[in-house]
This record gives sequence, C-alpha cells and structure tokens, in this order.
Amino acid sequence: MNVSVCFNQVPRKLLKGESRDRISEEGAEKEARAVKAALRQLGHEVKLVPLAADAPAFAEALRAARPEVVFNLCEGFWGDSRKELHVAALFDLLGLAYTGSAPLCLGLTQDKARTKDLLAAHNLPTPRYVLVKLGEHFPKTKNLSYPLMVKPRFEDASLGITLESIVDDEKALTRRIAYVHETYRQGALIEEFIDGRELNVAVLGNAPMEVLPVSEIVFKSGLKRAIVSYDGKWLEDSQEYAQTEPLCPAPLKAKELLLVRDVAMRACKLLDCRDYARVDIRLRDGVPYILELNANPDLSPDAGLARSAQAAGIGYPRLVERILQLALKRRESAHAKP
Repeated sequence: MNVSVCFNQVPRKLLKGESRDRISEEGAEKEARAVKAALRQLGHEVKLVPLAADAPAFAEALRAARPEVVFNLCEGFWGDSRKELHVAALFDLLGLAYTGSAPLCLGLTQDKARTKDLLAAHNLPTPRYVLVKLGEHFPKTKNLSYPLMVKPRFEDASLGITLESIVDDEKALTRRIAYVHETYRQGALIEEFIDGRELNVAVLGNAPMEVLPVSEIVFKSGLKRAIVSYDGKWLEDSQEYAQTEPLCPAPLKAKELLLVRDVAMRACKLLDCRDYARVDIRLRDGVPYILELNANPDLSPDAGLARSAQAAGIGYPRLVERILQLALKRRESAHAKP
C-alpha cells in the first residue's frame, strides 16, 4: 500500500514559548521516521511528506505522492499548535483518507478549557477550574482550593509545565498567569491540583474501542512536585526526568481499574476520538479525575501509547498497522456503493 507519513516541521525561531520547547517540537520527525520504518517492515511503500511553512506546496507534494492513506502525525502548523485541526481539514478537502481524529475533535481536545467544560457538563470528573484569558488579570478563584495548577490553555507535550506551575498562594498564582500570558501568548487554565496517582489511559480502535493496559507515572521520593513537567518528560539529563518513571501495567485494584477505564472510554466517545487517543487521569480517593484528553498523542516506540500496546501484546509494527487499517476501513466505507 502507498502511504504518506506527514509530520510538522518548526521554524528556526519559535513563535512562542521557551527556546528549549524545540526539543519536543522537533520530536515529530523522529516519530515519523519510526512509523515509516514500521510500515516498510510491514511491506508498505512509504514516503515522508513534511509540512513546513508553505501549505500549498505541502498539498502539491501529497497530490504527487498519491497516497492511498495518510498517516497523520502533524501536531500543528509551522510552530502554531492551534492550527493542528486545519491540517486534518486539509486532508479532508483533498479527499484523502488519514489516520487519527477528525478536525473538530482535534480542535476541541486541544482546547483544555472547552474539553473540561464538556467533561463537567456530562458528569465526568475533572478538577475544578477557571480560565484567565489574555488581558484578564484578576481570576475568580474563591471557589478553588490551593494548591493550584496553572497551564497554557492550548499546549500539549507538557509545554509550559514546570515545578513553578503548582502555586500555593495568590502572589505565586498571579506571577504564573503572567508567565503563561507573556511566554505562550494564550489563556491560562487554573485548576485544583489533585495530589494523587498519575495515570495514562491509551484507547485504541473504533466501535468498539479498546482500552489498553493502564500506565502509571511513578514519582520517586525527593521530587519537589509530583507532576510530569517538561523537564521530567523531555530532558533526559535532568533530575526531574530521573525521578519520573513509567510503570505499565499500573498496579490498580479491580474497582479502581474499572472506574479508570470507564471514564477514559466515556471521555473518548464524548469528544468523538478516532483510531487512538490518550486520557491523562489523576486518581485520588477512588475518584479518577480527567486532566486532559490527547486525541493525537505521541506514537514513538518509547512513548506511552506504544508502551501500553506492548503490555497488551501488541508490538510496535502491529500497532502502526492496526491504526493504518482503521483509516483504510473508513476510506472503503466512504467509497462503498449504497
């Protein structure tokens, strides 16, 4: 099968954020090469098609490649993560079958505030929260209890998350909101910090969806704040990275596992996730609080989704093939005669 693997490149100078954010941003090409290698191992004809600053040139490259399926690994457009949904929309306009979720789902799940609005409206547990938009300075936090977590509204991959993201008083809160506004140029989401177990729940497939073995992020003693910070996720020589260790499957009681799987599945169905997704949860006192939902998670061989798949007996090439076949099935359904 002729497959185009698409990933987003980033400008030499990032449009927002910290200079070190480039580490995760540039990880897309490494991820794409791993997917390409797996597809070639499976016997497919594969071409990498990078998305840079020229969208029309990208569209022409896809037309020239004439893929039967696009493997979509694009997480934004030229340094702007908020345009992730538009890349999927472009595939739709070009009439191309592609892996992963549709534009509306990608746009909603990238907006942490809107995702939480939907979760709360459907009685799915999520930490209490407020949003402080750009230009706003005095958040109404009287209904929230410290400590609080402050994060950029639209970012993923732990961008903008450091040990200082957890605040214990109004002064620290004000300072952190200003940091998010000035550095990431977007609203700051403030939510109650759930001091509990950090779980990643990978979901694979469509009708039916399959919940893969749950993974836990174990925080070792000595870590100042038990969170997955940017350093803890990406900087291998940092102390935070050394003190943050994944464990899969997570040692959960039967009732805990049932609850965690249930809320993850319900969240994915609510947001209309497709093919694969990851739900990040904090488990405290038996309650699985949904932190966020990633409809386009990292598919690198050493990332969380592949780790959960491996625990389920699904090796990396087989995982990639299953995702590809889900997109192919959609293409065949769309072209089926009535």
